[in-house]
Amino acid sequence: MPSSSEELELKDRLRLIESMIAEGRRTTSSYGWTFVLWGVAYYVAILCGAIFHNPYAWPVTMMSTAILMAVILWRKSIDKPKTTRSRAIGAIWYSMGISLFVLLFSLGYSGRADQHTLIAAMAAMLGATNAASSIILRWKLQFACAVVWWALTILACFGHGQLLTVAFLAALFLCQIVFGVYLMIHEARARKLEASHA
Repeated sequence: MPSSSEELELKDRLRLIESMIAEGRRTTSSYGWTFVLWGVAYYVAILCGAIFHNPYAWPVTMMSTAILMAVILWRKSIDKPKTTRSRAIGAIWYSMGISLFVLLFSLGYSGRADQHTLIAAMAAMLGATNAASSIILRWKLQFACAVVWWALTILACFGHGQLLTVAFLAALFLCQIVFGVYLMIHEARARKLEASHA
């Protein structure tokens, strides 16, 4: 008899863990637009820097995007409950964003970094952040994004010129824009499924 109650308790715990993972994935899916936003912001900064040769293209674009995202997040988060898991994921991404901004801003203005260093640092940080999120959420596709960023980190250290630029643009497209659109579609399907069950 005691083993039966232990079995039921174990099953309840497993269901709770599964529901927490599913909730974490739903929460992450609702932030798919941020992946797309930052992917587009990187492309805008690259394009403005290349066309206008303006050293302020990156800082202005990144600051504008951060402010826009903060306003949207603030408006979306009103009356929205936070779970421990969503706070953990948010903490990982906020910490990476601040660290990345400080690093790239400092390297850019100090003049001590070249394209290889900047891309390697950025890709390594994005790889670590995507990996941490994917491990918490048990989301294999996001881990694949981490692998792409890490591969770009290696290429940035050993690759040359135009190949690195093309690889960076491809990684941005796949890991920011495509993954973000995937998350947005995932969220829309989940909402539709919830509506049909209600």
